[in-house]
Amino acid sequence: MNTVIYDGTFEGWLSTVFEVYERRLDDVRIIENDAPSLFGNSITITSDEAKAHRVWKGLCARISINAAKQLYRSFLSEEKGREDHLLAYARYALSAKLSIEYDYAHPSVRYVIDTDKKVRREKHRMEAFVRFALTADQIYYATVSPDFNVLPLIRRHFEQRYADQRWLIYDTHRKYGIYYDLHQTLPVTIEPANPACPADPACPADPSLPDSPNPIFTPDETQYQDLWRHYFQKVNIGARKNLKLHLRHMPTRYWKYLPEKRPSL
Repeated sequence: MNTVIYDGTFEGWLSTVFEVYERRLDDVRIIENDAPSLFGNSITITSDEAKAHRVWKGLCARISINAAKQLYRSFLSEEKGREDHLLAYARYALSAKLSIEYDYAHPSVRYVIDTDKKVRREKHRMEAFVRFALTADQIYYATVSPDFNVLPLIRRHFEQRYADQRWLIYDTHRKYGIYYDLHQTLPVTIEPANPACPADPACPADPSLPDSPNPIFTPDETQYQDLWRHYFQKVNIGARKNLKLHLRHMPTRYWKYLPEKRPSL
C-alpha cells in the first residue's frame, strides 16, 4: 500500500488526486501530514493550484454543481478516512459513462450523501446559534466550536445578514476565525489573552465573555446580555414546556454559546 501525505486542505486533496492518477497508484491511503504512517511506502504531496484546478474542473464536468458541493462539504467534515472515501468517489465519477450521483448503492456515493447531510445540519445550527457581543473597538465577536469545519460554509450567510457591521466568528476548536471588515471576509488567527484558557465559552476563566465587566467589550454589553436573558425567561410559558423537543432542536452542546442559557448576574 502507498501512503500519500498531504497538507489537510481541499486544494491539497485535489492535488493528491492528480498525483494518484499521474503516478498510476492503485492501492492508496491518504493521510494528513501530522498523522502517523506505519505501513507501506510514503509519498508527500505539495498543494499545487494548477493541478487542483484541473482535477476540480474534470470532476465538475462529470457531476452536477450540487454533487460537487456535496463533495466539498463532505471534505469539511474532517472525518477520519474521508480522503479515501472521496478518492473512491472521484475515481468512480471520472470513470463512469453516466452520472453517478444517484447511485445510492455505491459505498462512496452513499458516504458523500450521508456526510454532506451531517455537515449541512451543523451549518444551519451554527447560523442559528451564533451569538455576537460588541467589543470596545466596535467589532461584533462570537466564538463557536462546531463538530465540522463549517466556517467556510456560514460565511456568506453572515455577510448578507450583517453587511453593515464588522464581525468576527472564531472557531475555538480549529483555532481560526473569519473576519468581515465591511468589504470582504478574511481568515484570521487569534493569540489568546490567557494561554492557559483559550477563547472558549466553556472555560470559566475566559476573558472574552461579557458576563462581567471586561475592557474587551463595550460597557453596555453585560446589561444587554442580561436583558436578553430576562426576556427569554419571561416569554417562555412553563405549562407548554417540552424539554424533549427543545433538546432535539437545541442540543445541550450549543448552550455554552447562548446568553439565554447562562444564569443571570
